[in-house]
Amino acid sequence: MRKMIWRSMGLLLVAAVVLTACAPAPTAVPVEPVVPAPTEAPAATEAPAVHEAPFPYRAGGALEEALKGTYAGTTVTLDGAMEGKDPDGVKLAKSVAAFEAATGIKVNYIGNKEFEATISVRVDAGDAPDIVDFPQPGKAGQFVKSGNVVDVTSFIPEEWLSQQYNQSWRDMATVGGVEVGVFHRFNAKSLVWYPKKAWDAAGYKIPETWDELMALTQQIADDGDTAWCIGIESGAATGWPATDWTEEMMLRTTSLENYDAWVAGTLPFDSPEVKKAIETWSELWFNDAYVYGGRSSIVSTYFGDSPGPMFDDPPKCWMHRQGNFITGFFPEGKVAGTDYGFFYFPPVDPAYGKPFLVAGDVMVMFNDRPEVRALMEYFTTPESASGFLEGGGALAAHQTATPDMYGVPLERGIAELVLKATSFRFDGSDLMPGEVGAGSFWEHITSYVAGSENLDTAMKAIDATWPK
Repeated sequence: MRKMIWRSMGLLLVAAVVLTACAPAPTAVPVEPVVPAPTEAPAATEAPAVHEAPFPYRAGGALEEALKGTYAGTTVTLDGAMEGKDPDGVKLAKSVAAFEAATGIKVNYIGNKEFEATISVRVDAGDAPDIVDFPQPGKAGQFVKSGNVVDVTSFIPEEWLSQQYNQSWRDMATVGGVEVGVFHRFNAKSLVWYPKKAWDAAGYKIPETWDELMALTQQIADDGDTAWCIGIESGAATGWPATDWTEEMMLRTTSLENYDAWVAGTLPFDSPEVKKAIETWSELWFNDAYVYGGRSSIVSTYFGDSPGPMFDDPPKCWMHRQGNFITGFFPEGKVAGTDYGFFYFPPVDPAYGKPFLVAGDVMVMFNDRPEVRALMEYFTTPESASGFLEGGGALAAHQTATPDMYGVPLERGIAELVLKATSFRFDGSDLMPGEVGAGSFWEHITSYVAGSENLDTAMKAIDATWPK
């Protein structure tokens, strides 16, 4: 779904070894031999040295060649949904600064808020930017059939891509058999927030399974409180938090293959798998003893206000599932680790591991030139997201990122959780056709929560809107 707002990371960072290569002196033409004076050293011809680079790179690639200065003075254009002077635009500029300094290649970012409309016009007119930062991989997929996108496996080896990314990220970047790009940064959704001071005082324990979570929910009810803060009101986008819960449960109650089929429209909403996912969260949502304000309040409670009662004294609710952006809606002055904490939204069925629901940006290449390849290779390293990691606002999609790269303690803690994830999947409704993911899904899941439609009716109604 088009949210109003916006893995796996490995345990090891690959150390890059910077080489200075020396070529043999050229063979002299046999004319008059010249004997150097005793105090002179023999002359030698050296190949261009590879610049010192504060980031790893693969041997033999375009980035290694760029570090020799081969493409210095060239420019690569990068387009996206951020504007250059907004906070995220500034973080992106900081992220590519090391690349520019080490290679002499200029990165010209031309992003704008009307990006989704303008990128199609530019590509259709034959004026595509060199690289596009897509906040949704589904949008990039529409350019695959027209042959505008360069498959990254045509110039980046399988070995390097597998080293840098959990396979899930590569799966999400593959459309129609084409690996359309490389993931750069993301926001984590599979998080539960809680009021830390009151939680610790009450002696509540962090649940690690769905059964433990439901037991804790009942324990809080037995203590006379409601465990959950839930609200899905969001103006014209009312209902999107319920689609997030559905996506979370699809990842926890069925296979990744079924999740992907559901997103693609080949597994209908009216299937047993999708209905089971919704029924799982309904067990919690529709129990008035578990939700602050009861079921009837969920549709009318603004999603940004819903976690607020956690911070009352004493708390009126104790847990809130939402992505890491939600801290911007917490009461002013609340401090992570002191006033609030978070934990991983627990798995339901251990057979499906510990999945993480995400939203993030994928870098897609449209014009195939050496300097463009060099920047794409740079984007496969966590250092290419350094501005976001150090300043806050996103996590690196690379499994070679490490928690010490993060300048914000909150995101460092989230990164440590993400290290334990077994798979990742993109927000499903964001990938569905707009009339479904940002239309009928919102509408009918809201009707279901409000009680004006039963589950069968709601699911059939969504399926009926899927484009033929």
